[in-house]
Amino acid sequence: MNMNFLRKLPIPQEIKAQYPLTEELAAVKASRDSEIRDVFTGKSDKFVLVIGPCSADFREPVLEYISRLRKVQDQVKDKIIIIPRIYTNKPRTTGDGYKGMLHQPDPNTDADMLKGIIAIRDIHRAALSDYGFSCADEMLYPDNHRYLSDLLSYIAVGARSVENQQHRLTASGLDVPVGMKNPTGGDLSIMMNAITAGHHSHTFIYRGWEVKSSGNPLTHAILRGYVDLGGRAVANYHYEDLRNLCEVYAKSGLENPAVIVDTNHSNSSKMHLEQVRIARDILHSCRQNGEIRRLVKGLMIESYLIDGAQKLSACGPVYGQSITDPCLGWEKTEALIYEIADTI
Repeated sequence: MNMNFLRKLPIPQEIKAQYPLTEELAAVKASRDSEIRDVFTGKSDKFVLVIGPCSADFREPVLEYISRLRKVQDQVKDKIIIIPRIYTNKPRTTGDGYKGMLHQPDPNTDADMLKGIIAIRDIHRAALSDYGFSCADEMLYPDNHRYLSDLLSYIAVGARSVENQQHRLTASGLDVPVGMKNPTGGDLSIMMNAITAGHHSHTFIYRGWEVKSSGNPLTHAILRGYVDLGGRAVANYHYEDLRNLCEVYAKSGLENPAVIVDTNHSNSSKMHLEQVRIARDILHSCRQNGEIRRLVKGLMIESYLIDGAQKLSACGPVYGQSITDPCLGWEKTEALIYEIADTI
């Protein structure tokens, strides 16, 4: 085997014991989970915003961003539920490049998975304890989910992972909303198969255990655009796309039909400023068609303190600017959230 086994890492139970969640914080999360669940089951017509940096890079600017979201959430709480993105794993198309805080808690230093496990638990716990936000993360590695399972209120399965059986089966055993992105090639049947698998009960191996899941009726769609055979980005957020998804869901017979629409990635061709226009377009579709409004539970927006993105350099990073995909800056983000609250 061409691997060097560096060290055995502590299991999630050990990390949770070292960095525990208090009963008070667990109650805050439970309240948030209930409020979010009501949106996905149709009991609430509040609008969800899964919003934040493309990837969590440095602790201080991420938490400053979340502190600003806290103030906005208090102003729009009657209409919008904000779920901050703290994405601590970064999928890489070729496997190269920055893989997220789990791998590199300091992007300027070498990988250290133990420090990374501690860092990602610390930042999610700080968001909950300091700002009352249970957050979203991408389940890039199903085996690692339990390090954060008591902290997360929303989980995304990425476009490159949605066909993976372990992701689908793990989703079926979770009790918070799990969004399945359409694959990079755009085939909605692949996404719908993943959602169906998430809804059903399964027996499988998880972290060395034989487990049986109960099925997760909160598993749902995320539309993020796709890339065609010519390598061109194709959006799938338009009125016709949403109406088509309504029909696909109706034929599936699945309960709780739901979609979160990603305003970045292939929907914007990674042109981050387009997210404002795209959000407006989706809201317009919701106003034109009640079935679409019932289907669209919210938006996923990539946003940070500073517009755009940067390359890491020896002179140090720009504070609060993405080191991965370009993001919408804070002033535009704040204005957009208030606009959505006034429009929805």
